[in-house]
Amino acid sequence: MGSKERAKERREKRRQEISLLRTIPYSDHQRWWSSETVAVVTGANRGIGFEIVRQLADHGLTVVLTSRESSAGLEAVNVLQESGLSVVFHQLDVLDSLSIKQFTEWIQQTYGVIDILVNNAGVNHNTGSDNSVEFARMVIDTNYYGTKNVTKAMIPLMRSSTAGARIVNVSSRLGRINGRRNRIEDATLREQLTDIETLSEELIERTLSNFLQQVEEGTWTSGGWPQTFTDYSVSKLAVNAFTRLMSKELSDRPEDQKIYVNCYCPGWVKTAMTGWAGNISTGDAADTGVWLALLPDMSVSGKFFAERREIKF
Repeated sequence: MGSKERAKERREKRRQEISLLRTIPYSDHQRWWSSETVAVVTGANRGIGFEIVRQLADHGLTVVLTSRESSAGLEAVNVLQESGLSVVFHQLDVLDSLSIKQFTEWIQQTYGVIDILVNNAGVNHNTGSDNSVEFARMVIDTNYYGTKNVTKAMIPLMRSSTAGARIVNVSSRLGRINGRRNRIEDATLREQLTDIETLSEELIERTLSNFLQQVEEGTWTSGGWPQTFTDYSVSKLAVNAFTRLMSKELSDRPEDQKIYVNCYCPGWVKTAMTGWAGNISTGDAADTGVWLALLPDMSVSGKFFAERREIKF
């Protein structure tokens, strides 16, 4: 058996383990949440986001399902409400500052606070072996700036509690800074993005700006950027860096005001984004995000996970 076959076998075994873990209920002393606990999931009218909403609601939380299109979001919520789940809908376009502002005001008026934010909204315009960067600005604006702007709007509304509030960013292994494949070739830039002392929003966004400039000039192919799903990979690299940065910035909050920020890779999932070519179900893909959102003794922050395991950025 070759190394690829062994790796595939290990992944399949791990997925089976996770599917089994999902059937084991949380014990009473592990459940820090209740029906009063409010979770917000962005881009959740279908796919991974929809499944994250379903699993969180199935655990007894109140979940706000958001999507850009109201009709799609309302239809998704109706499906879940018919199953007896506590899910409500509100429109949210993560690209629209006014939409974010209106959503924030609605949350404040309706619930006052939230406990969990799952930044799932994202786009990718490539499938199969395609690697066009035609929509690079849209991909980066949605995946990075959408995540950043919603996060910053929600942080002031996150409930103070001993359990701590949680932010989970749906990301990708394709955005790993020091992965063996598909990484940025510039070693100095990699080091700056890896070092939490030099990491900053300005560095992240300057990196994105440089990439987009090269896209416009048509020079990106020789710029040392990831060569697979380039624009998506760069956007998720920024999400991963932002996760670490926000974790650092929030780390000095008092014990009863902690906010834990992590990200995870759901894998290659059977959704519209992959053209249904993935090999992972949405149930399995949502699992690690839900697990991170509900961890009973949360002490990890600024980390990257896949299949309930920490992996290196």
